[in-house]
Amino acid sequence: MASTAAVPFWRSAGMTYITYSNICANLVRNCLKEPYKSEAVSREKVHFSISKWADGKPQKPSLPLDFIAEMISFMDPM
Repeated sequence: MASTAAVPFWRSAGMTYITYSNICANLVRNCLKEPYKSEAVSREKVHFSISKWADGKPQKPSLPLDFIAEMISFMDPM
């Protein structure tokens, strides 16, 4: 039985909620005025990797190139 419920736009765009919320948080940080902006930017630095799992073993960690390009375009202050 098919559901007629609305799908969140971030889901229909192929994003996870974490990705969507990170993009939103970055946009809010970029809108702040000093000194709040520099404080928020200093707290945003996080290092992570994404690993696919197959047969109970992690595969090589990677980030898709299109995801990286999309994040750079959102973070680029024009």
